[in-house]
Amino acid sequence: MDGFLASQVVRWQAHAGRHDLPWQNTQDPYRVWLSEIMLQQTQVVTVQAYFARFLARFPDVQALAQAPLDEVLHLWAGLGYYSRARNLHRCAQEVMRLHGGTYPRTAQQLQTLPGIGRSTAAAIAALCFGERVAILDGNVKRVLTRYLGFAGDLAQAAHERSLWEHATQLLPSGHVMRDMACYTQGMMDLGATLCSSKNPACMTCPLATRCVARALGSPEKFPVKSRKLKRSAQSIWLLWAIAEDGAVWLSQRPTPGVWAGLYCLPLFEDRQALQAVLGQPQESALQDLPPFKHVLTHKDLYLHPALIRLQNRHMLPIEGQWVDAAQLARLGLPAPIKKLLL
Repeated sequence: MDGFLASQVVRWQAHAGRHDLPWQNTQDPYRVWLSEIMLQQTQVVTVQAYFARFLARFPDVQALAQAPLDEVLHLWAGLGYYSRARNLHRCAQEVMRLHGGTYPRTAQQLQTLPGIGRSTAAAIAALCFGERVAILDGNVKRVLTRYLGFAGDLAQAAHERSLWEHATQLLPSGHVMRDMACYTQGMMDLGATLCSSKNPACMTCPLATRCVARALGSPEKFPVKSRKLKRSAQSIWLLWAIAEDGAVWLSQRPTPGVWAGLYCLPLFEDRQALQAVLGQPQESALQDLPPFKHVLTHKDLYLHPALIRLQNRHMLPIEGQWVDAAQLARLGLPAPIKKLLL
C-alpha cells in the first residue's frame, strides 16, 4: 500500500492533533503505560484527574510496585474495571523483579507483562521507542475500517486478524518511519476527535479524499461488530452496620466478581438473606434507606441500603471487619459505597 495515510496522519498530527494532554510530549514508558491502561474504557476528561493523582502518589514504577494494593485500589476507585488496577500493580512489580525497573523496548516483550495486550504494548513501543508496530484500539479501528471500507465483522477473530494485517501494512515507511510516535498519536487523535462514532467531521479529515466509507456516504456504519453485550439489571441489598464509635463493617470483595478486591458493605441478593444474618432481635432494628441506581457498563445495579446501629464492635456472623474513619479514607471503595460512607 502507498504511504498516503501515514504521511497525511503525520502532517495532520503536527499541526492539528492533540498536544496538551498530561501524558503527551514524553517518552517515559511509565507515564505512557499508565495513561494507556487508564484510557481503556474510560474517557480522556475522566482520566486526566486520576492520572495526576496517581503520579503525585506514585511518581515512578518503583513507587507503584512498593505500594500496598489497597492504596492502589483506593486511588483507582471510580474508574471502574478494577482488574486494570490489580494488573497495573502486578505489572509494576514484574517490571521491577524481571527488568530492574526498566521497561522492555519492544512490543513483543511488553506483551509478556500483566495487563498489557497487543495494542497497548504497541502504543508504548511506538510512542517511547519508535518501534514500527501497529496499534488497534477502538479509535484506530474506527479510522481504519472507514478509510478502507472494511466491512468484516470484528466480532469474528478472522476479521480482527485481517484488520491487524491492514494496520501493519499501512504503517509509515521510508523517511516517514522516523515519525512513528507522531503517526501513532495521530491515529489515536484522529479517531478521538474528527472520526467520531457519530457525526464524524469528514469535511476536515486529512483522509477524506481516499476514505471509502465517506465515498459510500455511510461512515457511521463502520466498524461492523455484530456481537453486542445485552444490558441487564440486578437488585442488591447492602448491610450498613455502624458501631457506637462510628466504625463500619466492611468485607473485601472476592476475585473475580463485581468490585473485585475492593472493600464494600456486605452484599445480599434480597432483604430476607440480609435479615437472616442478623437474626433476632437485631432484625427489627434495621432501617431501610432509599434505594438508588448505579450504572455499570453492561448492567444496572439497584442498591438497597439497610442501616443498623450497634452498641459495640461485636463480630458479625459474616466475613469482614470493623473499619474506622481514618482507615476508611485509605481503602479502595466502589464508587456508590464511597458516596454512602464518605
